[in-house]
Amino acid sequence: MSVGDLVLDEPDPAWFLVPARPALARGDLVIGHVEVPHSTTDAQVSTDVPAPPADPAALAALADAGFHVVTLAGNHVYDAGPVGVADTIAHARAAGLATAGAGPDLDAARQPAVLDRGGLRIGVLSYNLVGPRESWATSRKAGCAYVRVLTHYELDHASPGGPPSVYTFAEPASLSAMTRDIRALASRVDVVTVSLHKGVGHTPAVLAMYEQPVARAAVDAGAHAVFGHHAHIMRGIEVYRGRPIFHGLGNFVTVTRALTPTGGDNAERADWARRRVELYGFAPDPDMPFYPFHPESRNTVIAVCRFDRGGVVAAGFAPCRIDGSGRPVPVSRPGGGEAVAEYVRRIGEEAGLATEFDWDGDEVVLPRVGREPRAQPA
Repeated sequence: MSVGDLVLDEPDPAWFLVPARPALARGDLVIGHVEVPHSTTDAQVSTDVPAPPADPAALAALADAGFHVVTLAGNHVYDAGPVGVADTIAHARAAGLATAGAGPDLDAARQPAVLDRGGLRIGVLSYNLVGPRESWATSRKAGCAYVRVLTHYELDHASPGGPPSVYTFAEPASLSAMTRDIRALASRVDVVTVSLHKGVGHTPAVLAMYEQPVARAAVDAGAHAVFGHHAHIMRGIEVYRGRPIFHGLGNFVTVTRALTPTGGDNAERADWARRRVELYGFAPDPDMPFYPFHPESRNTVIAVCRFDRGGVVAAGFAPCRIDGSGRPVPVSRPGGGEAVAEYVRRIGEEAGLATEFDWDGDEVVLPRVGREPRAQPA
């Protein structure tokens, strides 16, 4: 199983996971993306919106709720500097969680988490595709593994200063580094999963130009499943060469007041609140100051994949809704699951993904998942 972004920055983090615990307990291997550092340091090195470190005890709450692996390659992992990176990894591992995607240098950040389950050896890799550059690890600097994405703006009409067309694509060398990692891992494990921190934040449906090519490149290199996160809102799902690509799993537990102005606190937070409306066209629900996200982001899922030694044999998702307390709650097909599945189907269609959905009880299944189709004769 895999879920999207995790930000447990409120008191009693275990409480937010209570409704999901029975569903997560059914997973032999459960992956989540930890969005912010977990440390007691007061260092702040990010030039972005302040995201202070969360309580290290929240990582133990994740392990207690059924998580086994946390991916760390994201835009906030270096917000508290090298101490924040080191503390997050140390506290996660002390809680019994394997980590991937961050480390004291780039070689360490590119190392997979590898676990044995049911006679299968499963590897997990994690990459940040959204920046900022200061979050990236180097040979002598802590940070995360990454694929560098380039953005090109072009004015396609005779209107200087008007809205441009936006083109994005992965820089070839860093994309090749990712695919080399995947191929190397595929040679020594039975199952490879790749987590990609990617996408346009807080915007329904849209897939940026680079997202599908990078995700498909991961599959071409040997990934059996790709899990996206970062946008804090769901994205569509596709099946490529018989393997599932979850382009964005949205939020899972993402509770924080770091993005909510409280009056007279700091200029960056207040500026972000203004820009959020201008950029994304929404203001958070004032009754949920701990959940500063798009109203559509309360639709979310738990991705579910099943494997044997031949690869992925089935995939789909368990629909969930984030309740008024910020807790992800699995919902049955008649109890709200149909609406969540229809939302995921619709945003996928708007993004150009024609993915078929079936049902197996309260779980959505992707009927085209399985062995790679044979090439048709010419």
